[in-house]
Amino acid sequence: MTARLFSLILLATLLAVPTNAKDKKKSSLPEYVLRASTVLVVVSPGAGEPVDNPAANATARENVEKALMEWGRLRPVLDGEESDLVIAVRTGSGKMMQPTIKGGPIDNRPGVAQGTDSSIRIGAQQGHPTGDPSMGPQNSPQNGPHISNEIGPSEDMFEVYRGGVSDPLDSPAVWRYIAKNCLRAPNVSAVDEFRKAIAEAEKPQVPKTP
Repeated sequence: MTARLFSLILLATLLAVPTNAKDKKKSSLPEYVLRASTVLVVVSPGAGEPVDNPAANATARENVEKALMEWGRLRPVLDGEESDLVIAVRTGSGKMMQPTIKGGPIDNRPGVAQGTDSSIRIGAQQGHPTGDPSMGPQNSPQNGPHISNEIGPSEDMFEVYRGGVSDPLDSPAVWRYIAKNCLRAPNVSAVDEFRKAIAEAEKPQVPKTP
């Protein structure tokens, strides 16, 4: 009876573990991220501008866009254009709570003129950063600039979402990086870490020998 019970336990254990589990390692990033060629960079919804630095998030967005252009793998697109990925940025102040300006036009670009040593990107904003013109500031006159105490991450935040879908920022981020000053130029370490994550995901997986 004991031998039979042992055999049943052993069989259940073998069935619970796939035979090729040790030979497979899931990529840390989905395939659509590895295939992506275009990206839209936006300021995280709800992020206010620090009172002592009202252009902080807009500057962070421009830093990320320029770093992506220098990388060359992902091409930043203009607001309103469809993209494979959406990157949302938000600057931190080193504090969990800070007074911010909300409802203003600071992050809504009337135009874009960015370039690297070998390229330049010029264009005009088209509607809301997530691609919904009905959500543009021109349709929200009641949301004028006002001071608010914002509770959020104390460090810079860089989040990657799937593009080409309705309301991309309503879905969970597929990759996130939070660190002090990671959106600052000239290094923009958040983009560098994202590059490393993609490179790691693309490494061929060598089956382990028994």
